[in-house]
Order: sequence, then C-alpha cells, then structure tokens
Amino acid sequence: MVQFKLSIEKREKLSYLFFVLLFFVLFSGLFKLQIINHATLAKQSENNRIRVVSILPRRGIVTDRNGQIIIDNRPSYTVSVVPAEIVKGKTIENLSELISLDTTQIIKRIRRNMVSRYQPAPVKRDISFEIVAILEEQYKKFPGVVYQMERVRQYNKKLGAETYTGYVGEVSENELKKNANEELDLGSIIGKKGIEKKYDDILRGREGTKYVEITASGQLLGEYADKGKIPAEPGGNLILSIDNDLQMACIQALDTFCCGAIVAMDPRNGEILAMTSYPGYDANIFSSVIPESLWNEIRDDTTHPLLNRPLKGLYPPGSTVKFVGVGAGLEEGVISENSTFKPCIGGYQFGNRFFGCWHAAGHGSLNAVHTLEQSCDVYMYQLGLKLGIDKLSEYYRDCGFGIKTGVDLPQEASGLNPNTTYYDKRYGKRKWTIGLVLNNSIGQGELLVTPLQLAQFFCGLANDGVVYKPHIVKKIQYYNQPEILIKPEVSFTLPFSTNTMRILFDGLRMVVEGKHGTAKKLKNKYYTLGGKTGTAENSHGENHAWFGAVAPLENPEIIIIALVENSGHGSEIAAPLVGQILNAYMAKKMNIPELLPQVDTVEIAEVGDSL
Repeated sequence: MVQFKLSIEKREKLSYLFFVLLFFVLFSGLFKLQIINHATLAKQSENNRIRVVSILPRRGIVTDRNGQIIIDNRPSYTVSVVPAEIVKGKTIENLSELISLDTTQIIKRIRRNMVSRYQPAPVKRDISFEIVAILEEQYKKFPGVVYQMERVRQYNKKLGAETYTGYVGEVSENELKKNANEELDLGSIIGKKGIEKKYDDILRGREGTKYVEITASGQLLGEYADKGKIPAEPGGNLILSIDNDLQMACIQALDTFCCGAIVAMDPRNGEILAMTSYPGYDANIFSSVIPESLWNEIRDDTTHPLLNRPLKGLYPPGSTVKFVGVGAGLEEGVISENSTFKPCIGGYQFGNRFFGCWHAAGHGSLNAVHTLEQSCDVYMYQLGLKLGIDKLSEYYRDCGFGIKTGVDLPQEASGLNPNTTYYDKRYGKRKWTIGLVLNNSIGQGELLVTPLQLAQFFCGLANDGVVYKPHIVKKIQYYNQPEILIKPEVSFTLPFSTNTMRILFDGLRMVVEGKHGTAKKLKNKYYTLGGKTGTAENSHGENHAWFGAVAPLENPEIIIIALVENSGHGSEIAAPLVGQILNAYMAKKMNIPELLPQVDTVEIAEVGDSL
C-alpha cells in the first residue's frame, strides 16, 4: 500500500517536471524567434514580399563638335530571373519557350550574372515588346521572371566611327577582377573599346535602387512606400572634336577601295577632326547578343573589319617620312640647303646591289627641297649612309615614331623604329649590313608606323615644330557639375631648328606647287595646300598608297593623312582622295560651292611617286 502511494507521487512529480520543461522549451523557442532572431527572420519575411530592383542610369550621349549625335540611347527591355523565386519545372521551361533560349543557356546565364538569390540576374537583353506583354499578362506561368526597361546604345552607323566610338557589352569575370569598382556586378554594361571604354566611368553614371512589393505568386503590386528610393545619377555627356561632315567625307572617299585609313587633325591643338578605318563594322550589333554565325563571319573576313587601322595598323610609311632624313641631315651638318649628291640616274649602286629609284629615268642633281618635291630615292640613299642607322633612328624617335602618341583612346600600337640593338637581336651581332639604312631612309625596311603617328608628325610640320598630343574629347558635361573643357597639351617639339623647319615646309609646299611636284595636280585657285606622297612596298600584294596634306599653307588649320592599302602609287590614288576630302571641307568652311563639283575630277599626277 505504501509502495503504491510512492509511485503515484513520483508520477505526479515527473508530470510536473515534464510540463515545466515543455513550457521552458516553448518559451525558449518563442524568445529565440521573437527576440534573438527577430531581425533575421523579419528580413527573410520582407524578402518574400519586397524585391530590390536596380535603377539603371542613362548612359551619357556623345556628339560631334557641332552638337550632332554620334552615340545615343534607345529604349529596350531586358528579361531577368530572381533565383530565389524560381519554381522548379515551371519557370525555366516556360521562359525557354518564350525567349527561344534552351534551358541550359538560361541556367548558365543566371549563374553567371547572379549577384544574390534575391536580385534579378539578366538572361536576355533587347527583347521585343510582344514578349513583355506576355510576361505581364501571363505572370503566373513565369514565377521569378521579371523585365526591366533599359537603354541600349545606338551608334550612327553612317559615320564609320567605330575606330573611336568602340562599343559596350556585359562585364566579364576577368574584367571584374581587374576593375576595383564596387558598383559593377556580373551583367553590368561597360565600355569595351574606344571612348566607350576610355571614358566608361564618366559615361556610365551611378545605379539607383528602388523596392517593389510583390505577392507570393510573383505579381507586382507597385513600389514599396516604407523604403525610400535612391535615384540613379545619369552619366556625363561627351562632346568630341570630330566634325561629322568631315567624317562623312572621309568615309565616302574610301568606300570605292578595299581597305584604308584616314586621320584628320587640327595642328594648332591636336584635336582629331575625323578618323576612320575602312572597312569597319556596325557597332550596333554589339548592343545585344551576337549570333555566333555573324561573329564568325566578321572575325574571318579577310579585309579585317575589326582592325583599328589608324591606331593599330602598322605600315611602312614610304616617302612620307623623307622629311625626317632631310631634317636630320641639315641638323647634323651632313648637308646644307643647297647641297647635292651624286646625280640620280634611276638608281644607286651599293656593293653588289643596285637600289632603284621610283623614277627609272632618274632625277639628275637635286638639292634638299627639290628632293622632297620630286621624292628622289637616290638622294635619300646617300643621305642615309652619311647619317647611319642609329642617328636616323634617333631622329625618327624624336619625331614620334616607335612611340605611342598618348591619344585618349585605348589599345594604341607603338610602331617599330629599328636601330643597331634591334638588328643585332634580329639577325645576330654584326650579321647584318649597313645597307639596311638605305631602305630606312626612304620609309621602307623594318620601319613601321600607324596613320595616327604620321598625322601627329605632319601636325608638327604644319605648326612650326610644336606637336600637340592627339585627343578626341573636346568637352565633358557632367551631371549637376560644371562643364569641363579639355585643354590642348604639348606632347613634344620636332628636333629641328627654325631654319630647318623653313626648308622642310618649303619642300611640303613644292610637292603641290612645284613644277615637278608629285601631287601638283591638287593645286587650285581657291586655297593653298602642301603635302607629301608615299608609296610603300607591300610583300603581301600591291603597294600601299599614302598622302599627307596640310592646308591652308599661310595658316595651317587641318592636316589629313590617307592610307589606301594594296592600291598603287600615292600620287595616283591617295593624293586625289585627300584632295576630294579637302574640297568638301573647304567648300563648307569658305562657302565655295564650286569646289564640290570638282571633287571627282581631280586628275592623276603624271610623275608617279617614290617607293
């Protein structure tokens, strides 16, 4: 009987302890949920009905010096997926059918562009409005799928301006690693080439943020009022030094040839007035995903439309750089203004090799100015031997060759300016002949330049030896900040005295105004100009044709360098082409309409040109 009472008491105590423990567990759980984990759980709850949406800024527009549009924006829609809201077996499959991307591609793009599970990851850009309407009307079929209006870059494709505009695209993982900008995420749009890349930080602006309320099924209810919106800051606008009318004249002049490049500059400040590479490509194709077939077609094109010829094309300059050798000879005392060498009989015998002149009949005995006028190779051969490899290379370097110009555009090439060190490395010490200087003295051999480097040099010839750094951006208009004017910057001065510059400038003038000038057919009654023809031997085909022009001579305000690949003599091809462009420029500037009908009637020079 006693044992029975004790067992009942024990059971009562155990029951009491059980309920106490149960209450403690429940109390602890509630305390943890409501006190300890309140902030975390509240945030998770908030995320279930509040979506964070980035407000993309307007990318800055780009105009020419006269306010004409070069790069603008057009409205477009991007479809994205919020990873946390995907319904398995529904979202990806339905979206795949709608936007014509297989499920594997969609999953790859979500993973590649995902910042967090609660933020939209871009899947496809530039979708049609019809797709947007379907997503809006049938939202239950696409849980976790959102769309957003963005602005897509629109390039004026008639200008052939890809050489300096470049294009934009999605940032890659490698670019993210190299870029310390914390505002960039996978899927962000950044500049890839040209001014789009160089001035990306200015053009891109700053993203804003807004919060939108959604239902459990994903239906958008509107902006969430309890959290403030952070507005986006538009990107700055760029005003370029480019003249769109001159740019059009350049591209029109080149479109009858296979390939080439043109650079026009103002020698008084280094402003680039026009620049084109032909053929080019339509930068608008990079505004959305490029079909693999189209990319392969562009990449495999034998005319190399992706090559930025003014900045990266490397060519022997031919006779256009004979000014350097003549200037070096005058400065070093090797020649004077009226010095002559052995007369030109159509070539020059050096060792067991006969180096020909472009004019087989010969030029006879010439001084420095007439050598430039008629572009005599034999005079330059003899001058080059007196100067030597290294002295000539030194003057080429001091004239800007073999060195980047520092233009405000990315991916510029340095060119090649050979000297003794270069030849020793290439051929072995003392395993090459001094005869190599003969080719270098006429702009051949291993000497390679870019059209922009040559344009920079001609600016120095036109501007009393002062060379301004080439630049393409003239003004920057920041959002809510004062406009910034880009000031001209002197890059260097040509290594020639005032007297030497006078002689070189006279040679420049005689090429057009002289009786035997290689571009004498460009002389006209409306404006004065000087220049230099060049024909560069090309081991892969026909010769490359060059012409550099300076106008007007009494107060130079424009220089134009033209290169036409695989086309023949500079006097027959490049000189008339530049004449056509100059006529268009002067017709507008001087208000002389009569110049325009004569554009296509420039006669071919009779005297040919040099190698």
